[in-house]
Parts: sequence; structure tokens; C-alpha cells
Amino acid sequence: MAAPNHQQFFQQTQQQQQYQQYQQQQQYLQQQQHHAQASMDPSANSVILVTAGYDHTIRFWEALSGVCYRTVQHPDAQVNCLAITPDKQYIAAGGNPHIRMYDIASHNHNPITSFDGHTGNVTAVGFRADGKWMYSGSEDTTIKIWDMRTPGCQREYVAGSAVNCVTLHPNQTELISGDQSGRIKIWELRTNKCAEDLIPEPDVPIRSLTIAPDASQLVAGNNNGNCYVWKLQHHANEPTTATPIKHLAAHSSHVLKCLISPDARLLATCSSELESSVKIWNIQANYSLFKTLSGHQRWVWDCAFSSDSAYLVTASSDQIARLWDIAQGESIKQFTGHLKAITCLALND
Repeated sequence: MAAPNHQQFFQQTQQQQQYQQYQQQQQYLQQQQHHAQASMDPSANSVILVTAGYDHTIRFWEALSGVCYRTVQHPDAQVNCLAITPDKQYIAAGGNPHIRMYDIASHNHNPITSFDGHTGNVTAVGFRADGKWMYSGSEDTTIKIWDMRTPGCQREYVAGSAVNCVTLHPNQTELISGDQSGRIKIWELRTNKCAEDLIPEPDVPIRSLTIAPDASQLVAGNNNGNCYVWKLQHHANEPTTATPIKHLAAHSSHVLKCLISPDARLLATCSSELESSVKIWNIQANYSLFKTLSGHQRWVWDCAFSSDSAYLVTASSDQIARLWDIAQGESIKQFTGHLKAITCLALND
């Protein structure tokens, strides 16, 4: 009997694995296309992928084809941040200094309402899980809360320095802000007080914050390319406390975005570091480097994970958004059409 051909067996196994990975990618993209085609029905469980930036446009995309099926003009200013409401009916766009709200399922290119009150660039926007209120942060040094059922700003917190990022704690009762002075503040909404004030590097601006879905950890990225990790603890009727557990030298220049995956296993960091502007870190392996995603030619400003944590979408100053297969470290789709830098994106799949 002839000896087994190990090289041929290895090649066949490798080909089978590659084919299985290809099928998984195509299955995901087909799901996205199906959802995108149904996205004009707000009651449908549809995927929404939106990008915006310096060209004063907001673009809606089909994930499989990479085709932009809707473009909305945002003439007031560039768009700094985007957020989709939990019911997928509306999208908020933060500019300078307004927040405009658009109907996702409508062909109406005009905003359905505007939230006015900030006096500088709006740098962060997001929603409570039940959609009853929206929060925002601005270079005017304030964090504001807006009740979606009534006009005007209902609450305001003054950070003391330009606010670069804001995120909502999963307990829905605390906001966490990062500012230009390098401070991270935890705002307790029940008492309207700052419950925690963290300073990982004095006078080094905090660019991005992310909190694990299980509220176990908080990560901050700053202008020196560093990420800092805190263990969070929260007890009933008590404010969250943060204990530093990790310093990660993630990039050689600004960390523009950091984001923990929905399954809390990965951390994505985006930066102005051109050769390795997007990195994926394994949280369960003490934040060891898992993948470097290379392909963008300029700064990468924003990113979003798919709901299954298997894919990442990124937005860059090279005017391209990319869909990445994280396990393979490969870009599997490009979204082109913006005429200037893409500074933000929103994904709900």
C-alpha cells in the first residue's frame, strides 16, 4: 500500500478550510444584503450601515454589494458622530453645533428634528437602551441629556474641558466622559454628581472610551497611542468604582477609537498610525495582539463590530469604509463614494 501523501493531504485540508471560511463570509454578506433590502421597513429586523464625514453627506449602504442606496446631505457642517436609535427608526448625526435626526425608513432627505443647545462640535451621541433619551458630548465642555418625548435639553454636566467622547454604562444610570485635559469622569445620573475622576496621563487628551457589555471593564485610548484598562465594580444604589488593571501601548500615535466587541472577547483600536492603523487585541489573553488589519492609507477614525463579533467595519480619511473578516485579518468589502474623509459610522445588524 502506498505511503500517504502528507503534503497533498495538508493542501486539501487547507483548501477545505479556506472554502469553509469563504462560505461563512458569503453567508454573512448575504444576510446583510437581505436585511439591507428590507431596511425601508422600520419594523423589519434589518441591517443598517451608515457612514458620514467631511463631505457633508450621510450615506446608507448595502453590505453585500457595497452600493450606496441613499445619500442625505448635511449642509450645516461635517458630521462628527452617528448613532442609531434602538428601534432602528432614526439616526442622529452630530455636527457643529447641532444634532440632526433623520428618519431611516423615509425618502425624506431633510432632518425630522434638530437638537440645539451645544455651542461647539458635537463629538459624541448615543441613546438609552429603551430609546427614551439621548446623550451627547461636545467641545463646548458639556454633556447633555435630551428627552426624546419633549423638546430641549433636560440635563447638563460640565466637564471643565472639551469633551471628546461619552459612553453609557450598561446599567443605564451612569455616563462616562473623556476630555481634552486627559480626565475620565463617571457621572451618576441619579444624584447628578461626578462619582469618579480618573487621570491616566495628565494633560494627554482622551480620544475614545469603551465599556464591556457585561460592565466588567472600561478601556480608554489617548493621544499618546496608549490604552488604559480599569476593572469596574458596581453595587446596588452605589456608584461604579474603577480599579486600574492594564496599560497597553497600542499604537505609536493617537488612538482615535477603541471598542470592545459584543462578546467581550476582543478590543479593536483605530489610530493615525498608517502602517498598522487598526489592531485587534485578545482580551482573554491579557490584551495580547490578535490581528493587525492593514489596508487603509490614512487615519482610521471609527469602527463597529458585527453583532456576532466576527466582522469589523472601519471608516478612514482615505474616503473608504471597509468590512473586515477578523479571524482572517482580511478586508472583504470596500464602500467607496465619499469625496472627503469618513470620520464616523454606525452599524446595527
